[in-house]
Amino acid sequence: MMKEFPKDFLWGGAVAANQFEGAWNIDGKGISQDDVVPYVDLKKATDIPLFDSRAMIEKGLTDTAEIYPKRFGIDFYHTYQEDIKLFRELGMNSFRTSIAWTRIFPTGEEETPNEAGLAFYDALFDECLKNGLEPIVTLSHYEMPLNLILHHGGWSNRKTIDAFVKFSETVLRRYQDKVKYWIIFNQINSGLTDAYLSLGLIKDEHPNIEQSKFQSLHHQLVANAKVVKLGKEINPSMQMGSMNYDMTAYPATPKPEDVLGTIENDDAQLYLSDVMIFGEYSKTMQRYFAEHDLALEITDEDREVLQKNTIDFLAISYYLTTVRSSEMPNILDQIAWNMNETSRNPYLETSEWGWQIDPVGLRIALRKLNLRYRNFPILIAENGIGYRDQLENGKIQDDYRIDYLRNHLNQLREAINDGVQVIGYQPWSPIDIISAGTSEMEKRYGFIYVDQDNHGVGSKKTDQKRQALIGIKK
Repeated sequence: MMKEFPKDFLWGGAVAANQFEGAWNIDGKGISQDDVVPYVDLKKATDIPLFDSRAMIEKGLTDTAEIYPKRFGIDFYHTYQEDIKLFRELGMNSFRTSIAWTRIFPTGEEETPNEAGLAFYDALFDECLKNGLEPIVTLSHYEMPLNLILHHGGWSNRKTIDAFVKFSETVLRRYQDKVKYWIIFNQINSGLTDAYLSLGLIKDEHPNIEQSKFQSLHHQLVANAKVVKLGKEINPSMQMGSMNYDMTAYPATPKPEDVLGTIENDDAQLYLSDVMIFGEYSKTMQRYFAEHDLALEITDEDREVLQKNTIDFLAISYYLTTVRSSEMPNILDQIAWNMNETSRNPYLETSEWGWQIDPVGLRIALRKLNLRYRNFPILIAENGIGYRDQLENGKIQDDYRIDYLRNHLNQLREAINDGVQVIGYQPWSPIDIISAGTSEMEKRYGFIYVDQDNHGVGSKKTDQKRQALIGIKK
């Protein structure tokens, strides 16, 4: 039994450009799908907006009443040098971030890339390498050009494959000597639940949203394979991966139908990674498509590129587990998060935001993935918990975060001892950033505190450093 993690283990932290860079309209950057997502005050709102209509999206282009926090982020675009130094002080040897598509191709249709955007990432990756941080770079992290959504139907349009491949080739060639690890799609299976952010679909404009959703996911799989092929041609040493969010489920009872439901849950949440690793759709998904009258357009060329260009590693995000019963809808029709009594586990602690905390579930998830994918390399690309931290005498007393990380890392080490090939751990997040769903700041994940509230008010200073990683080391 190993007591320490592998020497070449990628210890780091994960963020997304749209949640922390800011500078949304300078140096030639175009408008992305996240730039029109407003702050949601959970004290007043009952639901997070889903952007099902064009009017909801276009409101963000002219609205002056709402706040759009992802436009200003934490201003990392201007503070990256000092922030990277703080990451180094935390003991990180790697750093997962994304490239904002609209910094390179503002509308997604330009003939030539925006040099100012390319230069920014040159400087960022140089700063990472200078400070001993291996960049782990995501190509698609909910940062699609809004133009492709409003005028071309997002990923439902096969032409989007070409636009994304062009963007990917541009940055792969530009940074081939600076970036080794690439995650092509962030949480690709989130398209099952979020048609707008993941797939760029305006639900009201698709008479058969299920057909459009699965066709769009197929287009992303084809784009993923084409980018893998490009990466290997440009620099064979580059590691080309892609990412799922993990939704490991437990049966609600020993009832056989509930147990079968958890197996179907696995097949559904992993069908996209099945294609990316095995190069073809599973029989289970082929049956699902047939029984639900989903006639996907899959060409012979698609099948060939999927078969020949599989990923090198699977990245996953792990935040929670859920409970499944035979009375719940199939996961392909509706994800049942454990934020209500019907899908909540009574044996687990629950956070203020309704997320249940399950360190052992991480080991279970990794064991299942290891069995399914035959000792395939896995990168934990996200894991963390949001809290409403409070400054006390200029410090954050976050024992809860230390406990959360320590307990998950203990289970991660057990999984590695079980034989799972985990290559790295990138917790969400090394620094406070804007929340993905509600665009709030008060739901804090970071090891480094940023003095900023939900409305963007504050000094934005990061001198109040947290002790979470230091606590784990002790």
